[in-house]
Amino acid sequence: MNYAIIGFGEIGQTLARAFARRGIDVSVATTREPESFASAAAAIGPEITPKTLAEAAEADIIFLAVRFQSHPDVAQALPSWQGKIIVDVTNAYGVSDEELGGQPSAKVVAQAFAGGRLVKGFNHLVAAVLDQNPAVHGGKRVVFLTSDDDAAAEEIAALAGNLGFAPIKLGGLSEGGLLVQAHGNSWGHLIFKDLVKFD
Repeated sequence: MNYAIIGFGEIGQTLARAFARRGIDVSVATTREPESFASAAAAIGPEITPKTLAEAAEADIIFLAVRFQSHPDVAQALPSWQGKIIVDVTNAYGVSDEELGGQPSAKVVAQAFAGGRLVKGFNHLVAAVLDQNPAVHGGKRVVFLTSDDDAAAEEIAALAGNLGFAPIKLGGLSEGGLLVQAHGNSWGHLIFKDLVKFD
């Protein structure tokens, strides 16, 4: 299984550091040439490999860490995303319900990535919190996952565990997705909730 993060802003770099902390290799890409962010990637660690968008899109599991409005541009990197797991880390804050067609934002993203298996996750915490060590006072920081594909959600839950987080699955995109979605001028009930799970 190989991994890529598309988007190398604050959240993309935060996710890259989470992979590096655990010694897990991950490709990173933007719409720019890899040389333009190679030094930032190297500063995080040897596990982080800058690639072109087309190269990164070949990964099995792809974290979509771009602005919500940029997801259609990323979706054009491949003619089909068949079988790939897309982890939607975007938030549609400031995007009206009309623009979303009354759907959860993750459903809109899923439609753009034809054939992909979408999991919404890692989006409910601000970068500064997500960037902290997920081991907290003997517990683990919670990340919420929601998907209409149970097997994909299981796969990302296992990865979240490997990254040191405590995954909590919230069900489908139309139910759980609304709890962790930012849209219009409102936040879902679980956005910004920094929770720790103790075994």
